[in-house]
Formats: sequence, C-alpha cells, structure tokens
Amino acid sequence: MERRHYKFNRITLDPDKCFGKPCIRGLRIPVASILSSLSSGMSVEEILREWPELEREDISQALGYAALAMEERIVPEERAATK
Repeated sequence: MERRHYKFNRITLDPDKCFGKPCIRGLRIPVASILSSLSSGMSVEEILREWPELEREDISQALGYAALAMEERIVPEERAATK
C-alpha cells in the first residue's frame, strides 16, 4: 500500500517497492539514488536526462526530504551514575 509523505507529496513509501525505501511519485526511483547522483557531482540537468520520468520538483523534494531527515535528533539517554 503506497503512502505519500505528510510534508513532501512527491515522496512515496510502499513496502512492495524498493523494499519500502522512500521513492519518487511511486516510481522505482529511490530518493537515495537521486541524492547519491547529486553527491557524485551530477547536475540536476544530467539527472533529468538520465531519468526522463523525473521532474525538477522531484529532485527538490528529494533534497528537502533529506534535510528533514537530518534534522531528527537522537538524544542519548543519560545514565545514572553508579555508586
């Protein structure tokens, strides 16, 4: 069952596609693949040529999704001092 992210309407999650990884608009293009392409130096235009089914807004939302994921904080539990 495909679900859309609450904040990014082009980011979908479906346990039956790409092992449930966040994808773009139900396509089998994981957000991580777009981010990896960008981090390897590909331009937005090159990515759009590589995957013609993508739109510029898909890439923007992939970046926004990654930024949101990086805002999550894990606060370590303070352990009581043992005496």
